[in-house]
Amino acid sequence: MSHRSRPIALLMSTLAIAACSPDSPNPVAPSPSAARAAVAGSTSGRYILASNSGFPSDLAKQVAKLGGAVERVHTGAGLAVVTGIASANAGKLAAISGVSEVEPDMQVSLTVPVAATSADAAAVASDVVTSQGNPATAGRYSWQWNMRLIGADKAWAAGKLGSSSVTVAILDTGIDYDAPDLNGLVDLSRSASFIPSDDSITAKYFPSRNKISDYHGHGTNVATQVSSKAAALAGVTSKTTLIGVKVLNGQGSGDLSAILNGVLWAADHGANVANMSLGGEFAKAGNGRYVGLINKIFNYASQKGMLVVVAAGNDAVDFDHDGNSLPTFCAASQVVCVSAVGPTTGADFATSGANAVAAYTNFGRSSISVAGPGGNADFAHDLAASAWPWGVDIASWVWSYCSKTSLVFDDSGNILGYAGCQAGNRLRGYIGTSQATPHVAGLAALLMAERGVSNPSQIKAAIEKSAVDLGQPGTDPFYGKGRISVSNALGL
Repeated sequence: MSHRSRPIALLMSTLAIAACSPDSPNPVAPSPSAARAAVAGSTSGRYILASNSGFPSDLAKQVAKLGGAVERVHTGAGLAVVTGIASANAGKLAAISGVSEVEPDMQVSLTVPVAATSADAAAVASDVVTSQGNPATAGRYSWQWNMRLIGADKAWAAGKLGSSSVTVAILDTGIDYDAPDLNGLVDLSRSASFIPSDDSITAKYFPSRNKISDYHGHGTNVATQVSSKAAALAGVTSKTTLIGVKVLNGQGSGDLSAILNGVLWAADHGANVANMSLGGEFAKAGNGRYVGLINKIFNYASQKGMLVVVAAGNDAVDFDHDGNSLPTFCAASQVVCVSAVGPTTGADFATSGANAVAAYTNFGRSSISVAGPGGNADFAHDLAASAWPWGVDIASWVWSYCSKTSLVFDDSGNILGYAGCQAGNRLRGYIGTSQATPHVAGLAALLMAERGVSNPSQIKAAIEKSAVDLGQPGTDPFYGKGRISVSNALGL
């Protein structure tokens, strides 16, 4: 197979959604469908402190003398976040006893490989209980090329539905936790938001809802691929418990410190797997120091027994040969790093074309563990309405309910209004490595339901060993060990 990658600019400029009709997609504003950790400069006055020997008991007092405040401290992992520090005083933080590293916080943002699309779900059957026991009866399962590609349907037929005793944390924009496919699967008592700006939105617009409500939509789509009650759409599992850890805001951005603290929260609150559709890269110049900081946090998570699954990112970057970039979370040895595949046309699904490398996916032998179904498109042809998987014949979307609390923001972060999903009867389709990643997290949850949760490294090895080798023998730069197979992993 020929491995081809296209510039992201081409992806964004080429895709034009078909005109609206009852049987064709409704155009929506471009919506990030896979995340990229993009350094947009340090967040003013915010710094991340690391310690190898422990922070002093009077850390808050010493930081106050420098004009700042301690926002959060995690003694076990040796991580602290401080705010309000003038740049002139930043260097003095390193002089505090026990502080081994001081780094400016930085912004992390989702990127857009393809605009999202939407569909009506008003006619979807609502027999949630029956569908949860047999996900293949979900109302729009016929659209789910992604679940059939990895053999998830074979697992369901064998009664392999996951277990509520296994927990997957969704580190993302939040979750529409009472959507028909997710209602009852999300443990709100263990969920948390690390986005204060979204807390103010909750208080003003949705005062009765939990702080992890999803004002973007990305996190809801990601969560559904892991675990779903299959009213409209199936997940890899139907019984796995989810916890929402909101680390990105309604515009799809957040601080690195929020993400790192989100990882620690998940590890400390019983998550067996963490899904981070937050992959990508940052500029190598001046930023290599962040790799050690990220590794420090992931080492803590690994010691707590949590497997971390991350997205490779959507910039068609070769991590092995791009001298200007460093992978963000994929650089850590403990993680499962996921690239994306998908058919470019409906006809391709019946052929090996279903495993085509996604044009946007990042890749590299040094980083990619496995590939998962993230969706793809044929950009050499015009979009045309058709019946597969619904709406357009040259794009393979990954579907979920559209979050009821999705909002539209302007470039300054002002809320312009609702995104049209507040009635709870709309579906949203995404494409990206963000969508590939939760399929792998769902497989990890299935394996843990079968084998136990005590050894994440063995689960990672089982995922890699059972993958379908589609490229070069051994480790392929695009597929890693191969495209995941739920049926192979469970011996079906």
